[in-house]
Order: sequence, then structure tokens, then C-alpha cells
Amino acid sequence: MNTKNIQITETSIDDLGRITVTIRNEQPTDYRRVEEITRNAFWNLYVPGASEHHLVHTMRHHADYMPELSFVIERQGEIVGSIHFTRAWVVNPSGEEIPVIHLGPVSITPELHRQGLGRRLITHAIDRARALGHRAIVLGGFTYHYHPYGFVGTKKWNISMPDGKFYTGIMALPLYDGALNGVAGVLKFSEALYPDESGLEMFDATFPPMEKLVLSHQKDFERAFAEVDEQEYSASKRKSLSIS
Repeated sequence: MNTKNIQITETSIDDLGRITVTIRNEQPTDYRRVEEITRNAFWNLYVPGASEHHLVHTMRHHADYMPELSFVIERQGEIVGSIHFTRAWVVNPSGEEIPVIHLGPVSITPELHRQGLGRRLITHAIDRARALGHRAIVLGGFTYHYHPYGFVGTKKWNISMPDGKFYTGIMALPLYDGALNGVAGVLKFSEALYPDESGLEMFDATFPPMEKLVLSHQKDFERAFAEVDEQEYSASKRKSLSIS
């Protein structure tokens, strides 16, 4: 993807004027550093090892990738994180595909976690997506990460996964008033999110070796993403939907 003519930049300095943080569109020269950070951030987080760096590497070449919403965040001129978007859809019972966008992966280098960098990056991307006129953002993640930004379970709008179920970890953020009113159906993610993983091992071998570990918190991830949303939303009636 050519992002030569896309350059959205936000620069800020902390209250003491010591740390400069810049958010800008990702460029081809950033790719390897972004993949390194993504690998480090996700390594042993959800499963032993990681595949998200391979996902970022492959999704850039897919037609559904959105370079205009691909950002890196720099701290003192050094890339320390990134965020990426792909196209997604809500397929209604009539088969109409209503366009939305999917957020992820997003990562910050592990040694700089809990310093507000992820919040700045996500907020910037949301603001830019809104400015570009997109209807809504959807994602899969931990609720405690994304509720502060306004994300809510898609059950609120009667938007299910293809199995007809609503999960707490599948959330949406309308980008303008009423954006998802009357939008009900089944989420359809881009094939860009499901790369051929036969190339993962070879790609991963181009990075420094890291030990794959089975860790207890990986079970928390499994449980969280299998949790059915039991919350009652008053906005609309609930009806499980599926498409063949």
C-alpha cells in the first residue's frame, strides 16, 4: 500500500516540556520496526509465542487494509507503537453489507506500557476515523481496555457473531449519533484478519529467538473471549441472527 500522500500528524510535549510524542501515518520504512514491537507486545500474551506480527505483515497487502488509519506513535523520535484498521461489515437479514471498520492489532512496546501512549494512539485513531466519516468501529478485546473509549458489546444493536451469539469481548463504537440505530445482523470481518499461517514459522525465524511459554493468564484470554454477553440492553429487542 502506498501511503506517500497520507500524512496525519499530532505532536505533543508533556507538562514539563521534556518528552515529545508524535502520532503519524505508518510509512514503508517503519514496517520492520512496527513488526518487532508488535511481536514483543503480543509474545506469550494470549498463546505461547505470537502471530500478530505476521498478521500486520500480511494484512498491509490486502485490499481491505486501511493505510489512512494506520498510525505509529513516536516517543522522542523513536517508534514505540502502532495501530491498524481493516474494513468490516454488518450483514443484515436481507444480505446487505453495511460497512464498518475493525480496529486491531494495536500495540505499544512492553517497556512503555501504562504511560498513556496506547490511550493517545487509540484516541487519535478514533478521532481520525470519525473525521473520515466512518459509521462505527468494531473490535475484539478485553472490556476493561475498551469501555473507557465508549465501546459497548455489539449485543446492544443486535449485531452477533456468525454463530448467532453475542460475546462480551466483541464490541462496537458508533462514530456519530444514531450510527448503529436500525443496524442489526451478523459481523463479517475481512479475510485480511485470517492470513495463511503456513508462512508464520518462516517469518518468525527472521526475528531474534524468543521462548514460547504456557502461562496462566492465557486461560483468562480464552475464558474472556468465550464469555457470552448476558447483559440486557434496552435500546432494542434481541434476536439471535445467523447467515449461511
